[in-house]
Amino acid sequence: MSTAPNRAKVPFDFHPIDPADAGGEEGWHSWNLVDRTRYNTAVLGELHVRREEERCRLRMFPERHHTNLGDNIHGAATLGLIDIALFATMHMVGSGEAGPSVTVELSTQFVGAGDPARPLDALTEIVQETGRLMFVRGQCVQRDDAGAQWTVASYSGIIRKMKPRTQSGAEMAGS
Repeated sequence: MSTAPNRAKVPFDFHPIDPADAGGEEGWHSWNLVDRTRYNTAVLGELHVRREEERCRLRMFPERHHTNLGDNIHGAATLGLIDIALFATMHMVGSGEAGPSVTVELSTQFVGAGDPARPLDALTEIVQETGRLMFVRGQCVQRDDAGAQWTVASYSGIIRKMKPRTQSGAEMAGS
């Protein structure tokens, strides 16, 4: 019987995106789950991520099912993007493994309407990182055709960094 830890497949589809497929912008990577039936991709759709100095930018591309009755991006879609951005930031800027970690706290202030015709970006930075916790803050932003940026939401959060689970000896033996 082996005592080596079970190394599950990497859960993220993280690969570079050709600038031609990213509006001519460089540095973007896919940030999607391999299992596209799980929340991230199934609900929010394709996500792109890139590091910008000491910040992480996670981008979603809103669709009609992300809108509310006012034809703005629904607050729940924005919250979902923010929550995923915490873990993308851990991967891109901090330390720890995003997959097994958990959100401890998320505080959000909605300050503007999100336009579903434009990408929505969560721009996140690490305030402090300890051995087990990561404290972050950020803003969800959009840009108009002239490049002017407006804020849709402001947020702060705490992540509990965890290590991947390993199977017990009984599970590895097949019982």
